[in-house]
Amino acid sequence: MKITTLCFFVLCSASTGYSIIERDVTRQIRSHRESEKYSPDWKDLDTRPLPRWYDEAKIGIFLHWGVYSVPGFSSEWFWSNWKGGDKKSKDFMTKNYPPDFTYQDFAPMFKAEFFDPKEWATLFLKAGARYVVLTSKHHDGFTLFPSKRSFSWNAYEVGPKLDIVDQLSKAVRDVGLKFGVYHSLYEWYNPIYVEDKKNNFSTRYYADTKLWPDLKQLINDYKPSVLWSDGDWEVYDTYWKSTDFLAWLYNESPVKDEIVVNDRWGIGIPCKHGDFYNCADRYNPGALQNHKWENAFTVDKKSWGFRKTMSLNDTMTMRELLYQVVSTVSCGGNVLINVGPTQEGTIAPIFQERLLNLGNWLGVNGEAIYSTSPWLHQNDSLNSDVWYTCLKPTYNQRHPTAKPRENDTITAIFAIFLSWPTNNQLEIMDISSYLHAGTYKVELLGSNNVLNWKIKNGVTNIELPDKAKIQSEYAWALKISLK
Repeated sequence: MKITTLCFFVLCSASTGYSIIERDVTRQIRSHRESEKYSPDWKDLDTRPLPRWYDEAKIGIFLHWGVYSVPGFSSEWFWSNWKGGDKKSKDFMTKNYPPDFTYQDFAPMFKAEFFDPKEWATLFLKAGARYVVLTSKHHDGFTLFPSKRSFSWNAYEVGPKLDIVDQLSKAVRDVGLKFGVYHSLYEWYNPIYVEDKKNNFSTRYYADTKLWPDLKQLINDYKPSVLWSDGDWEVYDTYWKSTDFLAWLYNESPVKDEIVVNDRWGIGIPCKHGDFYNCADRYNPGALQNHKWENAFTVDKKSWGFRKTMSLNDTMTMRELLYQVVSTVSCGGNVLINVGPTQEGTIAPIFQERLLNLGNWLGVNGEAIYSTSPWLHQNDSLNSDVWYTCLKPTYNQRHPTAKPRENDTITAIFAIFLSWPTNNQLEIMDISSYLHAGTYKVELLGSNNVLNWKIKNGVTNIELPDKAKIQSEYAWALKISLK
């Protein structure tokens, strides 16, 4: 919230060294700041402007890493599946571990002996990411930081004996990226949570004595730029006291002006409240949304955590990955691309390859992605392989996903196409009326050539160069701007 800056002359009191005018102005500023505080209700919290950095970043990396990476079987929900009676999980444990083996016995095996946070951060930078979100705690309750409320069930005391959140946050920030944390609100088998659940959530022992202290420790100790909430769906936001927490986060926390949060804060909240919406895992509506949103998806299509049985066919191809990136950004969203590290602390080579290829693509075409806004059209009405973005200097912090207004200055329009036409002639429609309105040039990013184009029957035909001479392999971006 904006605080009015007041300039004044200082008239000091000899006895106090503090002027009457200073006291008066300080009182005015304090009063103004207090009047601008967000109330702990969704209506007021929803008026908070979206911090600009997040909208401009577009590309994030998601990391699901924890005790579940040790069995590396099925998914990060392994403990729940096993304890819930899933036959494949039970058979896996019967075949490979003694009868009395527990999920907790996996924790000492989570040694992360090859974890190199600087190496990870460098990889994410090369991938073209602008922020990184780490699972500080998943639904199993095991924290990757020394939680003061998670005795002997955290990575500082068991397994790697490291404060992983601290180490990775420093490495990520050292290379110039933003750092965020994922945190599950609930814990499957925490006895305090189970007791509240038995009481039909009429008691709040877990939320008060475990969740809130952990969340505040994360915010105060690590100062994340993103808080990615999850595990909210069993109970309403009133149990979690979500609005009270967010009011503190926005008004008083050390990251109150920087942080962004998602929409998973209780039954009925997703896709309705939050700085950005996730709505559901792998959410990509393919159309412009009225609110800032994020498409969180996995390179391994079957799991967020690392799977030792993952095959090449289980992973996204570069074309599939770029479709998610391009279509999401065109429709006003960010992408949060998930990879699951191994129990040893390495990123699988197939994940590295996908991320580095993405970085290479962004190195050529990033101008059509970073800091862009939705254009008047998203997916071309004639050619479904073409998606649009635009550049405009004015940031609409109240409605960053809005189409350009009449008084907005558009410095460039980008048409990103995912298939190269066999005859090197790209036909698109939605740009035609815009090209008619002035004198424009069309360039292919990564190429120094200005392309020829013509309009016939409302369809723009653009002559592309020889594909063999072009840097990008998977998708290409045209820049349309005034000569």
